[in-house]
Amino acid sequence: MYMTLVQNHRLPLSGNNKLWLLALILISACSPKVQPVGKTGPKSPVAGNTNQTGKPTTVTPPAGTKPEVKLSANKTSSIALLLPFSLDNLNSVKGYSAADLKKANIAIDYYQGFKLALDSLTARGYNYKLQIYDTKDEPAYTHSLSANPAIKNSNLIVGPVFPEGIKSFLGTPGTLSKPLLSPLSPAPPNDFANNNLITVNPPLEYHARGAAQYVNNKLKPKKIFILRSGFSEDNKYLVPFKKMMDSLSKRKIQVVNFTVSKGSLTALLPQLNNKIENIFIVAAVNKSFLSVTLRSLDTLSRHFPVTVIGHPNWEKLTFLKADQLQRIKAHITSADRVNYRAAATINFIKSYRKHFNAEPSAFAYKGFDEGMYFGQVLAQDGNEMPYLDRHDYKALHNDFHFVKKPRLGWINSHVYVLKYVNFELKQVE
Repeated sequence: MYMTLVQNHRLPLSGNNKLWLLALILISACSPKVQPVGKTGPKSPVAGNTNQTGKPTTVTPPAGTKPEVKLSANKTSSIALLLPFSLDNLNSVKGYSAADLKKANIAIDYYQGFKLALDSLTARGYNYKLQIYDTKDEPAYTHSLSANPAIKNSNLIVGPVFPEGIKSFLGTPGTLSKPLLSPLSPAPPNDFANNNLITVNPPLEYHARGAAQYVNNKLKPKKIFILRSGFSEDNKYLVPFKKMMDSLSKRKIQVVNFTVSKGSLTALLPQLNNKIENIFIVAAVNKSFLSVTLRSLDTLSRHFPVTVIGHPNWEKLTFLKADQLQRIKAHITSADRVNYRAAATINFIKSYRKHFNAEPSAFAYKGFDEGMYFGQVLAQDGNEMPYLDRHDYKALHNDFHFVKKPRLGWINSHVYVLKYVNFELKQVE
């Protein structure tokens, strides 16, 4: 059974036309579309869940993924999607600003990926009630949605997408009693302090932890050098990194803190070793600092073995030079790494193209992965949402390994470690 407030229409590639069609879909869906399901699951296509051939749309999840679901044929899981479509802008004189249009397209891509996941699960016998709400990306309106009984009584609330929207929706601490999934933001859960929050995109702290685990377990250094820019922003990465290193090594690895001035590393030369790797941690993203510091590390690498652990945002910094990063054996962490050669990815891309006549964006991948994972957790006998740590999952863009933190909710702690090799990032952990 698949009940939804949105019929299964195709959306164009981009622009306002896509939004106009979505508005028509939402307006026309005045009642849920329901198809009864027999005890052994659906024998025929489900309403709102078919492709051009008239057959159920299915996408096979990656091999060996969890959770393993014990199907409950009589169970219907309700999900509320809170996304910033801002459809009121379609009829306004001003229309969409560039920023609002970007947010709306994120919402549409995420929705389409999530919907495709539930279509796939429904075709296999799962039962869902999916309801979509436009948050308009307005704080007051987003907060008003928290009083909507249909949302409050959902088994899972997905969204709002942006941190300010989450804060607006949560309002008074302790009033939310249902799981709330932050679907895209890596904002620290400390910003929200809600025990029902699920942060699926690992915050920066967990990138630092993952890097520390890699350094301790794989590189096994006796000494590491933390190169500071002098900006306090570095501490968001360096404090959890240092804490994790001390915990894993039981403080047996010497940590040398050094604030770099004008790129000079001369003062460190007496402490370097020309026989083993010299590990440098650089948490800065500042262009002027990185330009001179990485150049100095590059020069240093001609005389000493050098390995650098960098900030995860380095992947987005276009001013960094790939050849230089290779010479200093730069590593970064990532929570968004799609293997386009994997059979599951190829299958997803084909299904997405067929269903929506478009190429899936990063947000569509995330929507699909989260729809598949949480759709399966919700479908199990009993209530497995309080036990996400039982259900590790290999998704298309990242793995899910949730840890529970008091007053902070569930946090996905998994990140990949990547290394610059042959002018591209290669996964090493």
